[in-house]
Amino acid sequence: MSSLPAAFLAAGASPSPTPSPSGSTAPAVPTLQDAQDSATNAASWVEQNWSTWLAMGLQILLVVVVAVALRAVVRRAITKLIDRMNRTAQSGDGSALGGLLVNAERRRQRAAAIGSVLRSVASFLILGTAALMVLGTFKINLAPLLASAGVAGVAIGFGARNLVTDFLSGVFMILEDQYGVGDVIDAGVATGEVIEVGLRVTKLRGDGGEIWYVRNGEVKRIGNLSQGWATAGVDVTVKASEDLDRVKATLDEVAERMSKEEPWNELLWGQVEVLGLDSVLIDSMVVRVSARTMPGKSVTVERELRWRIKRAFDAASIRIVGGATAVEDAEDTPDPAAAVAAPSAYSNADSPQTAATAPITPQRAAPPAK
Repeated sequence: MSSLPAAFLAAGASPSPTPSPSGSTAPAVPTLQDAQDSATNAASWVEQNWSTWLAMGLQILLVVVVAVALRAVVRRAITKLIDRMNRTAQSGDGSALGGLLVNAERRRQRAAAIGSVLRSVASFLILGTAALMVLGTFKINLAPLLASAGVAGVAIGFGARNLVTDFLSGVFMILEDQYGVGDVIDAGVATGEVIEVGLRVTKLRGDGGEIWYVRNGEVKRIGNLSQGWATAGVDVTVKASEDLDRVKATLDEVAERMSKEEPWNELLWGQVEVLGLDSVLIDSMVVRVSARTMPGKSVTVERELRWRIKRAFDAASIRIVGGATAVEDAEDTPDPAAAVAAPSAYSNADSPQTAATAPITPQRAAPPAK
Protein backbone atom coordinates (compact mmCIF):
# COMPACT_ATOMS: atom_id res chain seq x y z
CA MET A 1 0.00 0.00 0.00
CA SER A 2 2.89 2.39 0.69
CA SER A 3 4.61 1.77 -2.66
CA LEU A 4 1.89 3.55 -4.71
CA PRO A 5 2.46 7.12 -3.44
CA ALA A 6 6.23 6.60 -3.75
CA ALA A 7 5.83 5.59 -7.38
CA PHE A 8 3.70 8.69 -8.14
CA LEU A 9 6.26 10.96 -6.54
CA ALA A 10 9.13 9.30 -8.41
CA ALA A 11 7.39 9.71 -11.72
CA GLY A 12 6.59 13.34 -10.95
CA ALA A 13 3.05 12.93 -12.14
CA SER A 14 -0.13 13.92 -10.47
CA PRO A 15 -3.23 11.84 -10.57
CA SER A 16 -5.49 12.93 -13.45
CA PRO A 17 -8.94 14.12 -12.53
CA THR A 18 -11.81 11.87 -13.12
CA PRO A 19 -13.59 12.80 -16.32
CA SER A 20 -16.99 14.26 -15.81
CA PRO A 21 -19.98 12.64 -17.30
CA SER A 22 -20.30 15.51 -19.83
CA GLY A 23 -16.71 15.03 -21.04
CA SER A 24 -15.38 18.59 -19.97
CA THR A 25 -12.24 19.02 -17.86
CA ALA A 26 -12.39 20.96 -14.53
CA PRO A 27 -10.32 24.25 -14.25
CA ALA A 28 -6.85 23.79 -12.83
CA VAL A 29 -6.47 24.96 -9.24
CA PRO A 30 -3.44 27.33 -8.81
CA THR A 31 -0.85 25.89 -6.59
CA LEU A 32 1.33 27.61 -4.01
CA GLN A 33 4.21 27.64 -6.47
CA ASP A 34 2.13 29.58 -9.02
CA ALA A 35 1.22 32.19 -6.43
CA GLN A 36 4.84 32.50 -5.43
CA ASP A 37 5.92 32.99 -9.05
CA SER A 38 3.25 35.69 -9.60
CA ALA A 39 4.30 37.56 -6.49
CA THR A 40 7.93 37.35 -7.57
CA ASN A 41 7.11 38.75 -11.03
CA ALA A 42 5.02 41.60 -9.54
CA ALA A 43 7.75 42.52 -7.11
CA SER A 44 10.30 42.48 -9.90
CA TRP A 45 8.07 44.76 -12.06
CA VAL A 46 7.54 47.20 -9.19
CA GLU A 47 11.26 47.17 -8.46
CA GLN A 48 12.02 47.98 -12.08
CA ASN A 49 9.44 50.86 -12.39
CA TRP A 50 9.28 52.43 -8.94
CA SER A 51 11.92 54.98 -9.85
CA THR A 52 9.88 56.08 -12.88
CA TRP A 53 6.73 56.40 -10.79
CA LEU A 54 8.54 58.35 -8.13
CA ALA A 55 9.97 60.72 -10.72
CA MET A 56 6.55 61.26 -12.29
CA GLY A 57 4.91 61.85 -8.90
CA LEU A 58 7.58 64.31 -7.85
CA GLN A 59 7.29 66.11 -11.18
CA ILE A 60 3.48 66.37 -10.90
CA LEU A 61 3.76 67.53 -7.30
CA LEU A 62 6.33 70.15 -8.28
CA VAL A 63 4.14 71.44 -11.12
CA VAL A 64 1.09 71.68 -8.87
CA VAL A 65 2.98 73.41 -6.05
CA VAL A 66 4.62 75.91 -8.41
CA ALA A 67 1.29 76.64 -10.14
CA VAL A 68 -0.56 77.20 -6.86
CA ALA A 69 2.23 79.38 -5.46
CA LEU A 70 2.54 81.38 -8.67
CA ARG A 71 -1.23 81.89 -8.81
CA ALA A 72 -1.29 83.14 -5.23
CA VAL A 73 1.62 85.52 -5.85
CA VAL A 74 0.09 86.91 -9.05
CA ARG A 75 -3.34 87.40 -7.45
CA ARG A 76 -1.76 89.18 -4.50
CA ALA A 77 0.26 91.39 -6.84
CA ILE A 78 -2.92 92.28 -8.77
CA THR A 79 -4.70 93.15 -5.52
CA LYS A 80 -1.84 95.42 -4.46
CA LEU A 81 -1.82 97.06 -7.88
CA ILE A 82 -5.55 97.80 -7.65
CA ASP A 83 -5.12 99.20 -4.14
CA ARG A 84 -2.31 101.43 -5.35
CA MET A 85 -4.51 102.71 -8.17
CA ASN A 86 -7.19 103.58 -5.61
CA ARG A 87 -4.69 105.39 -3.41
CA THR A 88 -3.41 107.33 -6.41
CA ALA A 89 -6.95 108.38 -7.26
CA GLN A 90 -7.57 109.37 -3.64
CA SER A 91 -4.43 111.51 -3.58
CA GLY A 92 -5.89 113.56 -6.43
CA ASP A 93 -9.01 114.33 -4.45
CA GLY A 94 -7.43 117.49 -3.11
CA SER A 95 -8.47 119.33 -6.25
CA ALA A 96 -12.09 120.01 -7.01
CA LEU A 97 -11.87 118.24 -10.35
CA GLY A 98 -10.28 115.12 -8.87
CA GLY A 99 -12.92 114.85 -6.17
CA LEU A 100 -15.73 115.15 -8.68
CA LEU A 101 -14.46 112.82 -11.35
CA VAL A 102 -13.63 109.91 -9.07
CA ASN A 103 -15.99 109.13 -6.22
CA ALA A 104 -15.70 106.29 -3.74
CA GLU A 105 -18.32 104.04 -5.29
CA ARG A 106 -16.92 104.53 -8.77
CA ARG A 107 -13.42 103.67 -7.61
CA ARG A 108 -14.66 100.60 -5.77
CA GLN A 109 -16.62 99.16 -8.68
CA ARG A 110 -13.96 99.97 -11.24
CA ALA A 111 -11.24 98.42 -9.08
CA ALA A 112 -13.40 95.35 -8.41
CA ALA A 113 -14.11 94.87 -12.12
CA ILE A 114 -10.48 95.32 -13.21
CA GLY A 115 -9.20 93.09 -10.42
CA SER A 116 -11.74 90.38 -11.24
CA VAL A 117 -10.78 90.36 -14.92
CA LEU A 118 -7.04 90.29 -14.25
CA ARG A 119 -7.31 87.58 -11.59
CA SER A 120 -9.51 85.41 -13.81
CA VAL A 121 -7.14 85.73 -16.77
CA ALA A 122 -4.09 84.98 -14.60
CA SER A 123 -5.74 81.95 -12.99
CA PHE A 124 -6.83 80.58 -16.36
CA LEU A 125 -3.37 80.91 -17.88
CA ILE A 126 -1.48 79.49 -14.90
CA LEU A 127 -3.80 76.58 -14.12
CA GLY A 128 -4.29 75.75 -17.81
CA THR A 129 -0.55 75.59 -18.38
CA ALA A 130 -0.11 73.43 -15.27
CA ALA A 131 -2.82 71.02 -16.45
CA LEU A 132 -1.12 70.62 -19.83
CA MET A 133 2.22 69.96 -18.13
CA VAL A 134 0.65 67.28 -15.91
CA LEU A 135 -0.91 65.56 -18.92
CA GLY A 136 2.45 65.72 -20.68
CA THR A 137 4.04 63.97 -17.71
CA PHE A 138 1.78 60.96 -18.32
CA LYS A 139 3.07 60.79 -21.93
CA ILE A 140 -0.34 61.79 -23.29
CA ASN A 141 -0.37 63.19 -26.82
CA LEU A 142 -1.68 66.74 -26.43
CA ALA A 143 -2.06 67.50 -30.13
CA PRO A 144 -5.57 65.96 -30.51
CA LEU A 145 -6.65 67.58 -27.24
CA LEU A 146 -5.46 71.02 -28.31
CA ALA A 147 -7.03 70.61 -31.73
CA SER A 148 -10.37 69.64 -30.17
CA ALA A 149 -10.18 72.57 -27.77
CA GLY A 150 -9.50 74.91 -30.68
CA VAL A 151 -12.47 73.61 -32.65
CA ALA A 152 -14.70 73.88 -29.57
CA GLY A 153 -13.48 77.43 -28.96
CA VAL A 154 -14.26 78.45 -32.53
CA ALA A 155 -17.75 76.90 -32.29
CA ILE A 156 -18.45 78.66 -28.98
CA GLY A 157 -17.11 81.91 -30.41
CA PHE A 158 -19.50 81.75 -33.38
CA GLY A 159 -22.45 80.72 -31.24
CA ALA A 160 -21.88 83.28 -28.49
CA ARG A 161 -20.29 86.09 -30.50
CA ASN A 162 -22.64 88.68 -28.99
CA LEU A 163 -21.64 87.60 -25.49
CA VAL A 164 -17.95 87.79 -26.40
CA THR A 165 -18.48 91.23 -27.95
CA ASP A 166 -20.27 92.50 -24.84
CA PHE A 167 -17.53 91.12 -22.58
CA LEU A 168 -14.64 92.60 -24.56
CA SER A 169 -16.41 95.96 -24.89
CA GLY A 170 -17.03 96.02 -21.15
CA VAL A 171 -13.38 95.24 -20.42
CA PHE A 172 -12.13 98.10 -22.58
CA MET A 173 -14.75 100.52 -21.21
CA ILE A 174 -13.59 99.79 -17.68
CA LEU A 175 -9.87 99.85 -18.46
CA GLU A 176 -10.18 103.14 -20.37
CA ASP A 177 -12.44 104.61 -17.66
CA GLN A 178 -14.92 105.89 -20.22
CA TYR A 179 -17.57 106.29 -17.53
CA GLY A 180 -18.26 105.19 -13.98
CA VAL A 181 -20.87 105.05 -11.25
CA GLY A 182 -22.51 108.43 -10.76
CA ASP A 183 -21.81 109.71 -14.28
CA VAL A 184 -24.63 110.89 -16.51
CA ILE A 185 -24.05 109.47 -19.98
CA ASP A 186 -25.76 109.40 -23.35
CA ALA A 187 -25.27 105.90 -24.74
CA GLY A 188 -27.34 106.47 -27.87
CA VAL A 189 -29.96 103.87 -27.00
CA ALA A 190 -30.56 105.34 -23.52
CA THR A 191 -29.59 108.33 -21.39
CA GLY A 192 -29.33 108.43 -17.62
CA GLU A 193 -27.15 108.14 -14.54
CA VAL A 194 -24.84 105.13 -14.29
CA ILE A 195 -25.73 103.03 -11.24
CA GLU A 196 -23.68 99.91 -12.05
CA VAL A 197 -20.91 99.03 -14.49
CA GLY A 198 -20.53 95.37 -15.44
CA LEU A 199 -18.47 93.44 -17.93
CA ARG A 200 -21.55 92.64 -20.03
CA VAL A 201 -24.30 95.11 -19.05
CA THR A 202 -24.34 98.72 -17.86
CA LYS A 203 -27.29 99.89 -15.74
CA LEU A 204 -28.62 103.42 -16.23
CA ARG A 205 -31.34 105.24 -14.30
CA GLY A 206 -33.38 107.55 -16.50
CA ASP A 207 -34.94 110.88 -15.62
CA GLY A 208 -38.26 109.18 -14.87
CA GLY A 209 -36.70 106.67 -12.47
CA GLU A 210 -36.65 103.79 -14.94
CA ILE A 211 -33.62 101.50 -15.12
CA TRP A 212 -32.07 100.80 -18.52
CA TYR A 213 -29.99 97.67 -19.06
CA VAL A 214 -27.61 98.51 -21.89
CA ARG A 215 -25.44 95.78 -23.40
CA ASN A 216 -21.88 97.00 -23.74
CA GLY A 217 -21.55 95.55 -27.22
CA GLU A 218 -24.52 97.60 -28.46
CA VAL A 219 -23.00 100.94 -27.45
CA LYS A 220 -21.50 102.61 -30.51
CA ARG A 221 -20.88 106.01 -28.94
CA ILE A 222 -20.84 107.38 -25.41
CA GLY A 223 -21.35 110.98 -24.39
CA ASN A 224 -20.21 111.48 -20.81
CA LEU A 225 -22.00 114.49 -19.37
CA SER A 226 -20.17 114.33 -16.03
CA GLN A 227 -16.51 114.61 -17.01
CA GLY A 228 -14.59 117.86 -17.11
CA TRP A 229 -17.18 120.62 -16.94
CA ALA A 230 -20.62 121.54 -18.27
CA THR A 231 -22.11 124.66 -19.81
CA ALA A 232 -25.30 126.36 -18.67
CA GLY A 233 -26.91 128.52 -21.33
CA VAL A 234 -29.98 130.74 -20.96
CA ASP A 235 -31.68 132.67 -23.78
CA VAL A 236 -33.52 135.80 -22.66
CA THR A 237 -36.03 137.21 -25.16
CA VAL A 238 -36.92 140.87 -24.67
CA LYS A 239 -38.74 143.46 -26.76
CA ALA A 240 -36.78 145.16 -29.51
CA SER A 241 -37.45 148.54 -27.94
CA GLU A 242 -35.57 147.73 -24.73
CA ASP A 243 -32.27 149.47 -23.92
CA LEU A 244 -29.46 146.94 -24.43
CA ASP A 245 -27.11 148.66 -22.00
CA ARG A 246 -29.77 148.51 -19.32
CA VAL A 247 -30.45 144.85 -20.06
CA LYS A 248 -26.75 143.99 -19.89
CA ALA A 249 -26.27 145.91 -16.64
CA THR A 250 -29.16 144.01 -15.06
CA LEU A 251 -27.78 140.66 -16.20
CA ASP A 252 -24.30 141.51 -14.91
CA GLU A 253 -25.76 142.39 -11.54
CA VAL A 254 -27.60 139.05 -11.40
CA ALA A 255 -24.42 137.16 -12.35
CA GLU A 256 -22.27 138.92 -9.76
CA ARG A 257 -24.78 138.35 -6.96
CA MET A 258 -25.27 134.68 -7.87
CA SER A 259 -21.53 133.94 -8.02
CA LYS A 260 -21.09 135.14 -4.41
CA GLU A 261 -23.91 133.16 -2.84
CA GLU A 262 -23.81 129.56 -1.64
CA PRO A 263 -24.07 126.92 -2.98
CA TRP A 264 -23.89 128.57 -6.41
CA ASN A 265 -20.34 129.77 -5.85
CA GLU A 266 -19.27 126.09 -5.79
CA LEU A 267 -21.41 125.00 -8.72
CA LEU A 268 -20.18 127.87 -10.92
CA TRP A 269 -16.70 127.18 -12.26
CA GLY A 270 -16.55 130.43 -14.18
CA GLN A 271 -18.08 133.86 -14.34
CA VAL A 272 -21.59 134.12 -15.76
CA GLU A 273 -21.05 135.92 -19.06
CA VAL A 274 -23.44 137.88 -21.24
CA LEU A 275 -22.39 136.72 -24.69
CA GLY A 276 -24.48 139.29 -26.52
CA LEU A 277 -27.34 139.20 -28.98
CA ASP A 278 -28.03 135.74 -30.26
CA SER A 279 -30.71 136.89 -32.71
CA VAL A 280 -32.57 140.07 -33.62
CA LEU A 281 -36.10 140.03 -35.00
CA ILE A 282 -38.54 142.73 -35.98
CA ASP A 283 -40.22 143.00 -32.62
CA SER A 284 -37.89 141.04 -30.28
CA MET A 285 -34.26 140.19 -29.59
CA VAL A 286 -32.58 137.29 -27.82
CA VAL A 287 -29.72 137.83 -25.36
CA ARG A 288 -27.49 134.83 -24.66
CA VAL A 289 -26.18 134.18 -21.12
CA SER A 290 -23.66 131.37 -20.48
CA ALA A 291 -21.65 129.97 -17.57
CA ARG A 292 -19.27 127.06 -16.98
CA THR A 293 -20.55 124.80 -14.23
CA MET A 294 -19.76 121.66 -12.30
CA PRO A 295 -20.36 118.47 -14.33
CA GLY A 296 -23.98 117.42 -14.24
CA LYS A 297 -25.18 120.70 -12.68
CA SER A 298 -25.89 122.73 -15.81
CA VAL A 299 -29.65 122.22 -15.66
CA THR A 300 -29.76 123.30 -12.01
CA VAL A 301 -27.78 126.45 -12.75
CA GLU A 302 -29.96 127.27 -15.76
CA ARG A 303 -33.13 127.07 -13.70
CA GLU A 304 -31.71 129.33 -11.00
CA LEU A 305 -30.49 131.81 -13.62
CA ARG A 306 -33.93 132.02 -15.20
CA TRP A 307 -35.50 132.53 -11.78
CA ARG A 308 -33.12 135.36 -10.85
CA ILE A 309 -33.26 137.02 -14.27
CA LYS A 310 -37.04 137.09 -14.24
CA ARG A 311 -37.16 138.69 -10.79
CA ALA A 312 -34.46 141.22 -11.70
CA PHE A 313 -36.20 142.19 -14.95
CA ASP A 314 -39.51 142.61 -13.14
CA ALA A 315 -37.83 144.94 -10.65
CA ALA A 316 -36.20 146.89 -13.49
CA SER A 317 -39.46 147.02 -15.53
CA ILE A 318 -37.89 145.11 -18.42
CA ARG A 319 -40.44 143.07 -20.27
CA ILE A 320 -39.61 139.46 -21.14
CA VAL A 321 -41.56 138.16 -24.11
CA GLY A 322 -42.16 134.57 -25.01
CA GLY A 323 -41.39 132.72 -28.20
CA ALA A 324 -39.35 133.85 -31.16
CA THR A 325 -41.72 136.72 -31.88
CA ALA A 326 -42.81 139.22 -29.23
CA VAL A 327 -46.46 139.55 -28.34
CA GLU A 328 -47.66 143.15 -28.35
CA ASP A 329 -49.14 144.66 -25.26
CA ALA A 330 -52.90 144.52 -24.86
CA GLU A 331 -53.22 148.30 -24.73
CA ASP A 332 -51.25 148.75 -27.96
CA THR A 333 -53.32 146.23 -29.88
CA PRO A 334 -56.34 147.82 -31.59
CA ASP A 335 -59.80 146.59 -30.73
CA PRO A 336 -60.80 144.06 -33.39
CA ALA A 337 -64.47 145.10 -32.99
CA ALA A 338 -63.68 148.73 -33.75
CA ALA A 339 -63.40 148.09 -37.47
CA VAL A 340 -66.74 146.29 -37.58
CA ALA A 341 -69.77 148.43 -38.61
CA ALA A 342 -72.75 148.80 -36.38
CA PRO A 343 -75.51 146.28 -36.87
CA SER A 344 -77.88 147.25 -39.69
CA ALA A 345 -81.58 147.78 -39.21
CA TYR A 346 -82.17 145.42 -42.05
CA SER A 347 -80.91 142.57 -39.93
CA ASN A 348 -84.09 142.78 -37.85
CA ALA A 349 -86.99 141.07 -39.65
CA ASP A 350 -89.57 143.18 -37.80
CA SER A 351 -87.99 146.56 -38.52
CA PRO A 352 -89.81 149.06 -40.82
CA GLN A 353 -86.87 149.09 -43.18
CA THR A 354 -87.16 145.37 -43.73
CA ALA A 355 -90.94 145.61 -44.23
CA ALA A 356 -90.50 148.43 -46.76
CA THR A 357 -88.14 146.38 -48.87
CA ALA A 358 -90.41 143.33 -48.89
CA PRO A 359 -92.17 142.67 -52.24
CA ILE A 360 -95.90 143.57 -52.47
CA THR A 361 -98.00 140.47 -52.69
CA PRO A 362 -101.30 140.71 -54.72
CA GLN A 363 -104.45 140.41 -52.65
CA ARG A 364 -107.07 137.88 -53.64
CA ALA A 365 -110.72 138.96 -54.13
CA ALA A 366 -113.08 137.94 -51.45
CA PRO A 367 -115.58 135.19 -52.45
CA PRO A 368 -119.23 136.32 -53.01
CA ALA A 369 -121.50 135.87 -50.11
CA LYS A 370 -124.22 133.30 -50.44
